[in-house]
Amino acid sequence: MSHADGLASAQERQWEHTPVLLEEVLQWLAPRPNARLIDATVGLGGHARRLLESSAPDGRLLALDADPRALELARQNLAPFGQRVTFVHGRHVDLGRLAEEAGFTACDGILFDLGVSSLQLDDARRGFSFREAGPLDMRMDPTGALTADAVVNDWSEEDLARVIAEYGEERYARRVARFIVRERPVADTAHLAAIVARAVRTSGTIHPATRTFQGIRIAVNSELSSLEQALPQALQLLVPGGSLAVISFHSLEDRIVKRWMTREAEGCICPPRVLVCECGHTAQLERPFKRPVMAGSAEVARNPRSRSARLRVARRLPVSEAQV
Repeated sequence: MSHADGLASAQERQWEHTPVLLEEVLQWLAPRPNARLIDATVGLGGHARRLLESSAPDGRLLALDADPRALELARQNLAPFGQRVTFVHGRHVDLGRLAEEAGFTACDGILFDLGVSSLQLDDARRGFSFREAGPLDMRMDPTGALTADAVVNDWSEEDLARVIAEYGEERYARRVARFIVRERPVADTAHLAAIVARAVRTSGTIHPATRTFQGIRIAVNSELSSLEQALPQALQLLVPGGSLAVISFHSLEDRIVKRWMTREAEGCICPPRVLVCECGHTAQLERPFKRPVMAGSAEVARNPRSRSARLRVARRLPVSEAQV
């Protein structure tokens, strides 16, 4: 084993012990014996381990992840739970089909822990980080067709500016896109970060390339559209009384989750001008709280990544309540 491989293994063991908002997730999902659970972003298995421990002796969990490396490590970390865990490589957009194929069609709890992981960020070969030189990749699922290289070097200046503005929320998106196109071909992540640093006027501690990298990453992985499609599928997989927990790390994801949960917790959603309901929509979810749960100061001190985490939870209503 090389020194770099040994360091990576040590880091992976460390990351395993820092799942975000763990106690809050356990509180609201409330796993119990014989529960059927889905961790739709299992990562290294930090949340999954505690869910399995809490649902012993016979609770089962579907461990899903788009990243084969994360899934391999989760398989190693969760090996003591044996047949209680089913591992599946796949993306959120296919949640319903993957769960059905694995026999998880009536679930008591589903967890999404969104965003890019430390495992991905700290491996320069994955191309997510602007702090080290790496290939322009950024694919969470390495079997995906679209790479950051295609976005950066092939997309039009207009399309590039749009994703940086919409997904990265970068106020200087047009200027960044113009600088990138002017310096094509962009060789790697370090080259891209240097270009953005010249284009963006910034002050403070946030690296000037942060928002641009976020925007490109979201575009490469279709993260927002996948989330929008996955949430209704998760609802259909839950049994009445089952809970859905979603941890997001930026406002775009959190806004999608908030709006969807709000909609599904309402009855009629016709415009106010409609006097008699025409939509036929019924409430499917109950929200135990409207504001997101955030990490406390102690957790932030232990795990700085938790600072931006937002947890939203909803419970599927019994049929009788959903029809009211």
